[in-house]
Amino acid sequence: MRIGIDAMGGDFAPQAVVAGCVLASKTLPSGSSIVLIGDQAQIEPILKSEGYSGNNIQVVNAPDVITMNDHPAKAFQTKTESSMVKGFGMLAKGMIDSFASAGNTGAMMVGTMFMIKAIDGILRPVISGPIAKVDSDIPSVLVDVGLNADCKPEVLYQFGILGSIYAKTVWEIKNPRVGLLNIGAEPEKGNILAKAAHELMKDSKDFNFVGNIEGNDFLFNKADVIVCDGFTGNIILKLMESTYTLSVERNRRDEYFDKYNYEIEGGTPVLGVNAPVLIGHGCSNPVAISNMVFASKRIIETKLVDKIKQAFK
Repeated sequence: MRIGIDAMGGDFAPQAVVAGCVLASKTLPSGSSIVLIGDQAQIEPILKSEGYSGNNIQVVNAPDVITMNDHPAKAFQTKTESSMVKGFGMLAKGMIDSFASAGNTGAMMVGTMFMIKAIDGILRPVISGPIAKVDSDIPSVLVDVGLNADCKPEVLYQFGILGSIYAKTVWEIKNPRVGLLNIGAEPEKGNILAKAAHELMKDSKDFNFVGNIEGNDFLFNKADVIVCDGFTGNIILKLMESTYTLSVERNRRDEYFDKYNYEIEGGTPVLGVNAPVLIGHGCSNPVAISNMVFASKRIIETKLVDKIKQAFK
């Protein structure tokens, strides 16, 4: 298993990324390796300073960097020696089994859509995010969390399929309950999009639809997958992440709010594309990067991409 990591992606790269990979390498099982893609001249001194002496980290030189300020599409055309372009190229050729980055999200999506491409039958790939439940140790899958700000009903329907496969495959939930985020529990409530999506979902044979989920039920064990457009989902995810930040700043730590520490998840996969691509938080520290490595490993091992392909065959 070859886990590709963008060494130059993130606010604290390459130091935090390399340190995180060294941390992960200490408990990475035999047969798995990390492929660090980035500026070799910067990476190797950090490996040395971190005391790395193993054989499960490989460095692939990519001296250029797509920064957070670069235009995503233009950067892919002009920065062909960047860590992102090389990483996606290696993934497309099967030289690595996954690719993950905490760098420019827009550029990551350009690379994903143009070099890895959507699975046949997928209208729009999606990014999910975990939402901790107050009364369960297993979180809900929130789809979408920012990739598709505007959606059609049939797109939300596919989000239900993708979220259900993810919950079943990665979190081992046998029959995930899929809910539609709305302003009321009744089918006739909501805007035009929510009403039309509910009509499509209500008799679905593709997933276990349990109806609308309201805001006051959102954090409780009412559904395993919660479907919404990316505009709404992104606001919700950032709102929940801010509760952790506030609890730390005000020295009011709470076991529940600690679950929204971005370090824990490390990265989240893009669902609906032909190979494992994971996107991490821009301010990822070594702990978050280490967890990104293991999140990548989990997606590869569970064959999530293959299962989505089979479902849309």
